[in-house]
Amino acid sequence: MQIALFQPDIPQNTGTILRLCACLDVPAHIIEPAGFATSDRRFRRAGMDYLDQVTLTRHDSWSKFEQWRKDAGYRLILFTTSSASCYLDYQYRTGDILLFGRETAGVTDEVVAAADARLVIPIKPSLRSLNVAMTAAMALGEALRQTGTGKQEIQR
Repeated sequence: MQIALFQPDIPQNTGTILRLCACLDVPAHIIEPAGFATSDRRFRRAGMDYLDQVTLTRHDSWSKFEQWRKDAGYRLILFTTSSASCYLDYQYRTGDILLFGRETAGVTDEVVAAADARLVIPIKPSLRSLNVAMTAAMALGEALRQTGTGKQEIQR
């Protein structure tokens, strides 16, 4: 299982998602351009000292990421507010990449078309969306639960 962020623009959310990836030993991808530098203090504060523990790959563009993904044979699972398919009903595989769009603009039509599946986390109809870091945590938790991966020995 892997997480990819399409042109993230809020450093605190990205830092939080990378911390999640570090803690659960899930590789992460940032598809550029990001709306902030990795030296941004808000990004560093949200990721804390966990940023050195995450396997992070930065892709210069969507096209370079997509070429890498196709060459590797990974399925792309897009989380979007404009889907009718619930994330709990989907059958995940260990090689899936869970993709999350920009907080302010989502993803492009090209990205939507490239996705192997488009999933939604249902919320109260009168509300717009969940925070992307919360969405990533919920989606990754379900994907890891289904695939039986991510079960690490807890040290007490």
